[in-house]
Amino acid sequence: MRLTISRRRLLAAGAAIPLATPAIVANAAVPGAPAVRIGVLTALTGEYADSSGYGSVEGTKMAVEDFIAEHKPDFRIEVVPGDMQDKPDIGVTLARSWFDQDGIDVAVDMPNSAVALAVATLTREKNKVALFVGAGTDKLTGAACSPNHLHWAYDTWAIPHATTTAVIADGGDTWFFITADYAYGHALVDGCTPFIKAAGGKVVGDRGFPFPDTSDFSSYLVQAQASGAKVLALAMSGSGLINCIKQSQEFGNTRMGQRVVGLGILLTTLHALGLEAAQGLVYSDSFYWDLNEGTRAFAKRFAPRYRNIMPTMLHAGCYSATLHYLKAVAAMGVDKAKADGAATVAQMKAIPPQDPLFSHAAIRPDGRKIHDMFLYQVKTPAESRYQWDYCQVRRTIPAPEAFRPIAEGGCKLPA
Repeated sequence: MRLTISRRRLLAAGAAIPLATPAIVANAAVPGAPAVRIGVLTALTGEYADSSGYGSVEGTKMAVEDFIAEHKPDFRIEVVPGDMQDKPDIGVTLARSWFDQDGIDVAVDMPNSAVALAVATLTREKNKVALFVGAGTDKLTGAACSPNHLHWAYDTWAIPHATTTAVIADGGDTWFFITADYAYGHALVDGCTPFIKAAGGKVVGDRGFPFPDTSDFSSYLVQAQASGAKVLALAMSGSGLINCIKQSQEFGNTRMGQRVVGLGILLTTLHALGLEAAQGLVYSDSFYWDLNEGTRAFAKRFAPRYRNIMPTMLHAGCYSATLHYLKAVAAMGVDKAKADGAATVAQMKAIPPQDPLFSHAAIRPDGRKIHDMFLYQVKTPAESRYQWDYCQVRRTIPAPEAFRPIAEGGCKLPA
């Protein structure tokens, strides 16, 4: 395998991409072979840059490298990074340019639900492929399902289901939400609420804040204390989640008996918080770098490529989704795959997804990729044995139970 720089592809990806991160072309053995072009539409800047960003690009590139090493394909593969800037108009404009002008065959990641929903419509219109990894909204396999996309890693049904079930079982039956006022934050609250009510619990408050422009959560935390809720649930992610958890300690929410639950926690969130601040937090995820031999081997390869940061489930998801996509392309033929995105997605559904990162995986007719989910508890500083040793598994949710039943999603695709 030979890796070369494509200056033309870099320029086509847009001025938002720094020159330090060129497009990568992995050249197959056959000169002049057709190229499959993968656009990683992600957060190269902004709220999600650490948890996805260039790490998602690296995860995608690793999948390409591993696929070429094992399968020796007769086609070339190109990876193009693009910055969605957390804005649906920018994300869709870049995706449209990729599909119409730049020959991109598949868009990967999109860690913003509003961006993902907009790109989902465009992808179907253009008969391309989208592999949503960072986007959380479960609408992608519900009302907004499509024959042209799949949803990897997690969603806003799986995370609330795993988290609320465990917390309510421990006595947390009254909840107060502080919610990022955009699609992902509201989807988390909407996901949690039915589980809380079904278990006999109650939502006593929900306060939205402007995203991503809020850094002072003092008024929201005071309202949470006044509510008397046993659980303070933070329906947000990124720097807002980090700031809110730190400020909740300053305002004494935990000392007053409230259990703080983060619904958008990723490994990089814990790293930014530090164990002193994060210890005891309970959260759900589909991947942890130190879960087993397969995840550890991947993480040890990944970290040196990405500022010595261990991979999040988004980085792992980009690897897994890209690898499976390339297997489908090889199985059906590159010309057919490039000509028909819906047929490529159908081929992906027909092949069982297999990689060392996600266990008991399958892809459902609604486009939901299922696998085991895990409930984690963050260790105390004394329990941590080495760098990035942050979590212990409290519960495994088997794949068939981890995601919303297909009959409840409202997807109109044929079973």
